[in-house]
Amino acid sequence: MHIPTLISRKREGEELSTREIQQLIAGYTTGEVPDYQMSAFAMAVLFKGMTASETATLTRAMMSSGDCFTHRPGHPPVVDKHSTGGIGDKVSLVLAPLVACTDCWVPMVSGRGLGITGGTLDKLESIPGFNVHLSLDQAAAQLDKTGLVMMGQTEHFCPADRKLYALRDVTGTVPSIPLITASIMSKKLAESLDRLVLDVKFGSGAFMQTKHDAEILADSMVAVGREMGVEVFTVLNPMKEPTGRSVGNSLEVIEALECLEGGGPADLRVIVLDLAEKIAGVSRLELERLLDDGSARRKFDQLVAAQGGNPADLPCLGRIHKAPIIREMLAPTTGEVSKVDAGLIGQAALQLGAGRAKASDGVDFAVGFDRLVKTGETIHAGQPLCRIHARSAVDFDMAEAMAAKAVRIAAH
Repeated sequence: MHIPTLISRKREGEELSTREIQQLIAGYTTGEVPDYQMSAFAMAVLFKGMTASETATLTRAMMSSGDCFTHRPGHPPVVDKHSTGGIGDKVSLVLAPLVACTDCWVPMVSGRGLGITGGTLDKLESIPGFNVHLSLDQAAAQLDKTGLVMMGQTEHFCPADRKLYALRDVTGTVPSIPLITASIMSKKLAESLDRLVLDVKFGSGAFMQTKHDAEILADSMVAVGREMGVEVFTVLNPMKEPTGRSVGNSLEVIEALECLEGGGPADLRVIVLDLAEKIAGVSRLELERLLDDGSARRKFDQLVAAQGGNPADLPCLGRIHKAPIIREMLAPTTGEVSKVDAGLIGQAALQLGAGRAKASDGVDFAVGFDRLVKTGETIHAGQPLCRIHARSAVDFDMAEAMAAKAVRIAAH
């Protein structure tokens, strides 16, 4: 196969055959196709797009580039959820144990935060001892025992996606719908799922800025799922303000635990239930019961214990990860909160050290925001708008200045 010809054909908008796409991905995975050719191909796809069947073929080729989950005969329904990323988005921490209480298996392979959006793995690793580096054999054994595993990509899990994702990041080809679809769906479908729900975010704190773009991405992922025999559901959620009241790794785990005990912010609970009822196979009422009676919390404790953590540490997370400076930011005026800009809050959390600007950066588990106000709430001058957890006075001042821009108060 002559790769330059294939790139030229895609550049002209031609449809590539199944065999051509398979060979391209196989060659790229083994290193026969170099990065410079793959980046040219990615740029051609960015400009010319792909048909639904091309995207499905690309997804399947990336999924098949490494190991996939195999489930024993007679297994329960295997389900999962994926979010396209948001600010304060700790939904997976609540949803996965909740759905695992409904006689479903949840083999959740998650990612790390990059840019302003947080990653589930970083949040889980704020729990002392929690091990996200499981082999597929270990994951299968744990699924059989507890019905739940939350882990990172192994070395041999969708290696084509890992290579291509890193390449897209440095070549300006991240925003391509077919490439986003193949990246997300190859990893999720390698879990050998029966049902998948996608939480597609749009707005200032999301990758997709408009609802229209989010709908295009959702439709693309549903089409690929259908082509590959998996039931895919989508829920579109605005990401104008952060989900819940906390942004930051351990701070979000603390809030997720409140939700797992039947409390927590109302918006977080609603999103969890909206997504869970699509895949769980039980009623919303039953899901609410499992949150309120402590079942979901006990399942989370089981997960923590199975993956090397100690559930007794969970109530102490605020002490284990305590930032040197924890101070309230006060409202300058009285009125109604008209805006809490998710993008700006996410940017401030990133600057505090809660996120990473590039993949090789570490994250600070202690820093971030909590007790954030929500839009529509009435606030009086001098009342706290949020609490900032910072490593230094300089960091605090920076975060306070950014949060002051993010929170708007409309005078009564």
